[in-house]
Amino acid sequence: MSGSPRLPEIVWMKPARIVVLCIAAVSALGLALVVRAMGQGEPAAPAAAAPVEARPMAKILVAARDLEPGKRLTDGDLSWKDWPVDQLNPAFISDGSVPLPAAADKPAEAKPADEKAVADKTAGAVQRVGEAAGRLVGTGVKSDYVGSVVREPILAGEPIVARKIVRAGDSGYLAAYLEPGMRAMAIAVTVESAAGGFILPGDRVDVVLTTQKESTGSVEGAGSGGKYSSATVMQNVKVLAIDQSTRVGDDAQAVVGATATLEVRPQDAVLLAQAKSEGELSLSLRSYADTAGPSGATGAPQAAALTRNVRVYRGGTPETVVTP
Repeated sequence: MSGSPRLPEIVWMKPARIVVLCIAAVSALGLALVVRAMGQGEPAAPAAAAPVEARPMAKILVAARDLEPGKRLTDGDLSWKDWPVDQLNPAFISDGSVPLPAAADKPAEAKPADEKAVADKTAGAVQRVGEAAGRLVGTGVKSDYVGSVVREPILAGEPIVARKIVRAGDSGYLAAYLEPGMRAMAIAVTVESAAGGFILPGDRVDVVLTTQKESTGSVEGAGSGGKYSSATVMQNVKVLAIDQSTRVGDDAQAVVGATATLEVRPQDAVLLAQAKSEGELSLSLRSYADTAGPSGATGAPQAAALTRNVRVYRGGTPETVVTP
């Protein structure tokens, strides 16, 4: 009976011990987690994203502003622009600093051996055609295209292509270079009648007509002793070409040719054709400081060449009479 009083105490202490044990277990678990976290150190930084490979770019020639047909290109009308190499068109004009990507550089899809060989051969052929087209168009510096004439409208930022411009020496250049409403007409010249060959395309000239005037009352056969008269029939006319040269090299000092092509108005072309049949035409070179005046026919009679010779028979003897 002596031990019976302790039974209630044991029963009462058991739940308290359970609570203590639970608290101890939770604390131990928390301490374990803290120690584990400290043992691992700072959390690893997230893996850096793989660097994106830079897209290869090339420089192509584009219009710096809107260009209208007939516009003669200047340095300020053109500029270089970065363009993705994989989007290059063989017709574009590049600076040649970046070659076109080879077909081998592009990933090939899984194909049967025979089909893959055919595809590789086709891709190689396409690549060679593209490179040939690029060589045909040609790459070059911007100055190679300065002076070209716009054939079709080109918007600002649009790539320059060969079909939209006409370079000096190309077919159709003269028609594109002519100002609207003007005509091109050629006359025969010599070294003596073209200022010794120092008249170059782009210069301004006067056209002088020289004709022979027979003396009044001269007998037939004596006309070889007639006097000559000259007058300016065209003034301040632009020279478009000497022979087939529409552009002179940087080091050219003179151009000797047999014909000179002039830019004239339609009505002046008729007068010039008449003057060609009346006598000999010469070109008089004008100063650069004297090109702002009127251009075209002078309005004066075409020298004394416009006088007419009338043959009169008196008593069976022919006599030549000059009339105004």
